[in-house]
Amino acid sequence: MSSEIPEKLIMEIQKRGINIVDLIISLLEKDLDPNTIVEIRIELAEKYFREAEEYINKNDPIQASEKLYKSVEERLKALAEIHKISELEEARKNNRWFTWLLGKAAKTLARKMNEPKIAETWAIAYDIHVWGFHEAKYTIDEIKDFIDYVKWLIEYTKHVFSQRNR
Repeated sequence: MSSEIPEKLIMEIQKRGINIVDLIISLLEKDLDPNTIVEIRIELAEKYFREAEEYINKNDPIQASEKLYKSVEERLKALAEIHKISELEEARKNNRWFTWLLGKAAKTLARKMNEPKIAETWAIAYDIHVWGFHEAKYTIDEIKDFIDYVKWLIEYTKHVFSQRNR
């Protein structure tokens, strides 16, 4: 599909920080079952995690950082959808998730679910996003230290989703 999108449009989308998946979901959300949205987010998070592992195996800390961050981001969005937190409504109103809004969502979810590791995982994800991806200061070993947090959030989100759908 990306080959059908003009390069100039792709550059403009990237420049503005628009997340295509979020935009498509916002356009379709009235017609999509909330469980479908959560499943899409979970699938994306797992895809990003697999890509992160590939970049780790290639000794590429910059791309591994970004993919781990994206995996956590999608998990938070899935949990926000499950719990219908106020930050989800704010993201819908703006047709996007801002980084500050994800930070607030992580804190809200941690409180609501009585699970401080959610906020901790977000804080670490944001750290590697800035220092591993944007600033390119972290080594692959420093990025590897974060994997267990992402794995935990993957399993935790799956558990929460499966409990909800019993």
